[in-house]
Amino acid sequence: MGLTITSTAFAHHGAIPKHYTCDGSDTSPPLAWSGVPANAKSLVLIVDDPDAPDPAAPQRTWVHWLLYNLPVTSTGLTEGITALPAGTLEGSNDWKRTGYGGPCPPIGRHRYFFKLYALDEALPNLNHPGKAALEKAMQGHILMQAELVGLYQHH
Repeated sequence: MGLTITSTAFAHHGAIPKHYTCDGSDTSPPLAWSGVPANAKSLVLIVDDPDAPDPAAPQRTWVHWLLYNLPVTSTGLTEGITALPAGTLEGSNDWKRTGYGGPCPPIGRHRYFFKLYALDEALPNLNHPGKAALEKAMQGHILMQAELVGLYQHH
């Protein structure tokens, strides 16, 4: 079936519960994945929002969470994870910090992409890279990718 990423908290193209956003406790949602190719050496998770700041006039993609060198034996991340799987390295999100930053859209309903990549190598320590640096390091090494999209808007 190939690589898949899902969450028990929301359906693909469904609403992300408030708990996982800046309107709630900003907790990272539970994620599960399967179908990692046998030849994969590491996984990358990129969570971003292409609708910032306003879906009617998007100007940039806002990065919420970057994790790389996730072990291929991992099967997901628990809700509000604090201890990442052994070997996992973190990138810097667009708040200039590591870790998860939940949806916090200033206007409109935004789409949040949880993108999982299976790579044919483990990446070197990129020292808290931003998304551009991480994607550059991944070039030519992506075996498979999957995505889960959640929606959120302030009420």
